[in-house]
Amino acid sequence: MPLRSIELFAGAGGLAMGFSAEGVEHSAVVEWDKYACDTLRENKRKCVAPICYWPDVFDKDVRMFDYRRHENVDLVTGGPPCQPFSMGGKHRGCLDHRDMFPEAFRAVRATRPRAFVFENVRGLTRPAFFNYFTYILLQLEFPSLQAQPRESWSDHLARLEREKTRGTSSEYHVVARVLNAADFGVPQKRARVLIVGFRAGLNAEWTFPCPTHSQDALLYEQWVSGDYWEWHEVPRCARPRPAPEIRKRIDSLRDSIPSTMLLPWRTVRDAISDLPEPERATTSLSPCSHRFQPGARSYLGHTGSPLDEPAKALKAGDHGVPGGENMLRKVDGSVRYFTVRESARLQTFPDHFIFHGTWTESMRQLGNAVPVTLARAIASSVATCLI
Repeated sequence: MPLRSIELFAGAGGLAMGFSAEGVEHSAVVEWDKYACDTLRENKRKCVAPICYWPDVFDKDVRMFDYRRHENVDLVTGGPPCQPFSMGGKHRGCLDHRDMFPEAFRAVRATRPRAFVFENVRGLTRPAFFNYFTYILLQLEFPSLQAQPRESWSDHLARLEREKTRGTSSEYHVVARVLNAADFGVPQKRARVLIVGFRAGLNAEWTFPCPTHSQDALLYEQWVSGDYWEWHEVPRCARPRPAPEIRKRIDSLRDSIPSTMLLPWRTVRDAISDLPEPERATTSLSPCSHRFQPGARSYLGHTGSPLDEPAKALKAGDHGVPGGENMLRKVDGSVRYFTVRESARLQTFPDHFIFHGTWTESMRQLGNAVPVTLARAIASSVATCLI
């Protein structure tokens, strides 16, 4: 019998698609953004696997969702809005009205799943949010010890700490780790914190999956063996120079080839080189949503993603789409915005996946998304542990 899940804060569906690809069935998908809901429904209508097998989207505030029909699910997953904790937001944390971790707590408390997986930005682990991050982990460990009316989260944290130190049995065993999506085959340096919990009675023996890709392997193929350039048919005159800060690392790779070399990090060139240049592409030959977006410019701190490295993390931004994080920087130093299709590839969505809304709205969905490949790596290890 397949595992059943509830997906909260689904966005464009990256995390849920990763779990569905590992055989998990979704009994509910919850998202309130109009354009994201349109995206999910469009791909369901066009029967884009695995979305075509999902139920209809609950397109309202998650605070209105009734869990009484979903009390026997195996999993609760989702990415609570990251803006309260991201570098691109206002850094207000739990004071931000967009902080939805209390709804993640409610979902776990109401459904008592066998396991849960929540994703958020690395900024959640910054010193400024250390106490609140501790609170999140403790509340997920003891979901039934909920906050009392008018009890502040800091007072609730103190109460949870007292329960922990007096030896109260954990309801869930919770672990958290910051992962870099590039280490799992995503062509993007996207650091995210993953919070995973298993119900205590399961006695689950689980660890985060090991990386499959590495920067060292990429540097070796680029600057020691040269296989990267040969594969992409890039002549010597068109190759960039290695950055000064990595030259010592390259020298060490020449002197000692690791015997357990992982696969190389995937680069922007790896992800998009077979797409036509959007400035010159015709509508008839251009893939869906691969349209040129004018207006890109480089400035201090916003210089775009180099072609021959994994992209910088795509971002949704606080007031629209940021420029530098969503730009390609070519070898000659010129910049342009990534198209929606290129961004989708950097987030490892399939080419037949369609995003609804304007370029800005589509890029916002992509900037908020969990890379499908990273989601699948987590889903595979969690599902294996539950089967």
